[in-house]
Amino acid sequence: MEDKTEEFYRRLTEELAGSADWPAEYLFKFIVPTQNDKVLAVENAFNGMGAVLNTTQSKTGKYTSVSINVTMPGPQEIVQKYKELAAIEGIISL
Repeated sequence: MEDKTEEFYRRLTEELAGSADWPAEYLFKFIVPTQNDKVLAVENAFNGMGAVLNTTQSKTGKYTSVSINVTMPGPQEIVQKYKELAAIEGIISL
């Protein structure tokens, strides 16, 4: 599984490198279980970065969608942020 994950991040880095002139605005999207500590962990990961965050709860209230629009320096930093947030239990990166 780890090899597939690393391959995914490698391909993502390559695609992002050719998709924009960096730094550029990037939209992160995550789905997390609706628990204050998990939603806050996602929000806190972008503190001090000038990010615009939007959250929406699912109909049942079990999950929260978190969208973060932020200027990122480059593809490496985007992949690093995804890896950092992967430690949050139950998070789904879109």
